Amino acid sequence: MSHHSSVVPAASSAPPLIKVLPMLFRYLCLWLLSAVPLVAAAEQQPTLNVYTHPSFAAEWGPGPAIKVAFELECGCTLNFTVMESAGDILQRLRLEGQSTRADVVLGLDTATMETARQTGLLGKHLRRLDNLALPINWDDEHFVPFDWGYFAFVYDTEQLAEPPASLDALINAPDDLKIIIQDPRTSTPGLGLLLWMHSVYGDEASVKWQQLKGKILATTQSWSDGYFSLFMNGEAPMILSYSTSPAYHMAIDNTDRYQAAEFAEGHYLQVEVAALVASSQQQALAREFLDFMLTPNFQRHIPLKNVMYPAIDLGDELPDIFERLIKPSQTLFMAPVDVARDRRQLVNDWLDAMIR
Repeated sequence: MSHHSSVVPAASSAPPLIKVLPMLFRYLCLWLLSAVPLVAAAEQQPTLNVYTHPSFAAEWGPGPAIKVAFELECGCTLNFTVMESAGDILQRLRLEGQSTRADVVLGLDTATMETARQTGLLGKHLRRLDNLALPINWDDEHFVPFDWGYFAFVYDTEQLAEPPASLDALINAPDDLKIIIQDPRTSTPGLGLLLWMHSVYGDEASVKWQQLKGKILATTQSWSDGYFSLFMNGEAPMILSYSTSPAYHMAIDNTDRYQAAEFAEGHYLQVEVAALVASSQQQALAREFLDFMLTPNFQRHIPLKNVMYPAIDLGDELPDIFERLIKPSQTLFMAPVDVARDRRQLVNDWLDAMIR
């Protein structure tokens, strides 16, 4: 038998590679084609970028629940970019200008909105604001409110049985009554107290600050620094906060220990707002979000997660605990345009009073 006879081509158990390659190529092409719609679908899903502050986007804040609720309606991705404060949101917007990635800014308020408007970077919302439930009339073409509240001094009932019943009584209290406030240059409530004092005392505010100074244990950079690090640790019996703060303690912590002192002169109002960024590539989606803000699907997350009043009437959905909060006898409020005009002077007067 020839020694070649054993070299027999293997029985046709596998086709030659030259035959397999075209088949593999066809399968690969079919697979790629079938995957294209999936890729396209992912690419077609738009993203809405919202600049906001930590308490809104935090896991205990309203942001996560609102993200889920809006994404169910919009067929989009809602993305929060978190800045330290309303002031930082404004600063970032200014720096980025027309090239900003923001579609919506959320978390400015009545003390910062006029300064934001003056940047010229915001667009008109083009919606009717006829379902609002605020203590003041609202008619603004750029800003849509999403919540509101009153500044108030929250006190620890275990440290202070009888709190001052007026701003005047607080200012004239003995200096051993210690309070915590926030810096008006870096904190929304801090600026709120400045506007509150100015609303009540006008040109006399500087004198009143000097009288109050001896009672100030600490002036913190942010509300949370003062509230969680100092006040909740018993460092002082009173802190500048919101009339709604006790709602959180009553509903979530199950305690009546922390309450807001009602002041006879009235309380200063803060309204938090959102606005469309004019250079946004997602104008329609941004307006859809502003519309969504004033629906129960957004607003029901405000009372206990942002611990503020909702901007619309929630009816039975408003937690009962809100009925137990103080109801100021008077709403004190400065028009945003006046705040923008006077703010620097008021801060300078405050600084002078503090170092005198």
